[in-house]
Amino acid sequence: LDLSNCSLHSVPPGLAEATAAIVLDLTENPLTALPSGSFLGFVHLQSLALPLALECPGGSEAWQNVTADSSSRLCQGQRNPCNSSVELAWPCPENSVCAPDGPGLLQCLCGNPFHGYKCLREGTFPMLLFGGILGTATVSLSLLLWGTQRRKAKTP
Repeated sequence: LDLSNCSLHSVPPGLAEATAAIVLDLTENPLTALPSGSFLGFVHLQSLALPLALECPGGSEAWQNVTADSSSRLCQGQRNPCNSSVELAWPCPENSVCAPDGPGLLQCLCGNPFHGYKCLREGTFPMLLFGGILGTATVSLSLLLWGTQRRKAKTP
């Protein structure tokens, strides 16, 4: 994805939809900062070219090779933070696994068959019970309101 020399003053909001990008060029733009989370979900990004004033997202630890020349900085080979020898700042809770979520970013995914807050619930979500209760409550409330409010309706 070549966004070089596009006169970008900030990261375009549509960039979040390009998470499948492998190569991204943002050089020759008057960018002053990269907001945290700008590259959330960019797990396939292997080469990122930035203006010299900007640092690689996630820091140099998130990339295998960081080079700088007179006008640009090149970040190559995104590292998997889950395979790092450095202790994670927020370890994943029990019953979950670490997964990369962009340069220097990670997410914790619940392992099968766990789900819910901190992956503490085992099994599947009780969809039939939830739908039954929600449907019954909706129909009951609708009938109650129809019965109590129909006398206020004008008859012709």
